Amino acid sequence: MDTRILSWAKSVVWRIIGIVLLGGITQLVTRDWREMTLITAAFHAIRVVLYYVHERVWERVAWGRVRHPLAHLPVRGGLTPEDLNIIAQRLRELGYLE
Repeated sequence: MDTRILSWAKSVVWRIIGIVLLGGITQLVTRDWREMTLITAAFHAIRVVLYYVHERVWERVAWGRVRHPLAHLPVRGGLTPEDLNIIAQRLRELGYLE
């Protein structure tokens, strides 16, 4: 799972690429720096927020992800001997331990 800061970083980098592309296209079409700046800034301000939300929603989707075989086990601060026994038992069931 990505952290929120990584999702924001990915969003910003992707938008920089988009800004350059849309800015270039808009400048070619309008031949007006003011219009190009306004259109590009508005479009990408909206898109950066939408991309962040999109990333966070997809992080909640389990479909298509491979889960670690012990992912369902709750982890508290330190592991107790009972926790270690549960883990060892599960690893035996999965064929990782004999």
